Amino acid sequence: MPPPPAKWKGRCDLNASACNNKLIGARSFIRSAATPVDENGHGTHTSSTAAGAFVKRANVNGFAPGVAAGMAPRAHIAAYRVCDEDACMGHDMLAAMDAAVDDGVDVISFSISADPIPFHSDPIAQGTFNAISKGVFISCSAGNEGPDPGSVHNDAPWLLTVGASTTDRVFLASVKLGNGRNLDGESLHRPLSFKPKMLPLVYPGFVNGTLDGVDVRGKIVLCQLGIIDSVQMSEVVKKAGGAGMIVINYPVDGYSIIADDHVLPASVPYA
Repeated sequence: MPPPPAKWKGRCDLNASACNNKLIGARSFIRSAATPVDENGHGTHTSSTAAGAFVKRANVNGFAPGVAAGMAPRAHIAAYRVCDEDACMGHDMLAAMDAAVDDGVDVISFSISADPIPFHSDPIAQGTFNAISKGVFISCSAGNEGPDPGSVHNDAPWLLTVGASTTDRVFLASVKLGNGRNLDGESLHRPLSFKPKMLPLVYPGFVNGTLDGVDVRGKIVLCQLGIIDSVQMSEVVKKAGGAGMIVINYPVDGYSIIADDHVLPASVPYA
């Protein structure tokens, strides 16, 4: 990576070894945390999506190996922290966007969204309007809602609203039922020693994230998404002696599946 451009005026509020020619700036704008260190991984994840460097032999549990990179792998990154574990305050977001413009960034990638409100009351709309008026390109997340009408966030006409896309591959985990029908789903769990075999299926119903009083030993457990996520479900099933798990996907999700790293053979079938 080349050094920061001459126009760069920002700073790194981390120790000297934390910033380099890739991460050239890091600041926090929240009172509850003076450090810009990412505490939950969201900022690191979204930064790598936007400008992650080339990573050879990237893979997921040994599958899909290849070269991974962000949208602009040779771009510099400046991180501006505006959220703590409880909230993202409007005044902090405005201050960070103003600082980014003053620091000399070319692009602001803004991976925060909220329920739509009028532009004149929306700090994201206000801050991005100021930035775009000064020649800084703005990319904002469309949110995690949908697919209902009106569920897109950050839809001001002066910014680029970005949503997730699909890929050309899946981590297939198929289940063959007793009637011969195959249910295709996904999972990242790939036990090398697991041999396909017919097992009884049990549906415990809604049991508040536990299997107390339900005999699932040696059986495949049919689970519904709800109180806990699918990885936690697999842990509960395994602890209770279950041999595998099928997670019922919401019909509205269709082919949108999160392939999780379960702790036992599992599948989240397409709705």
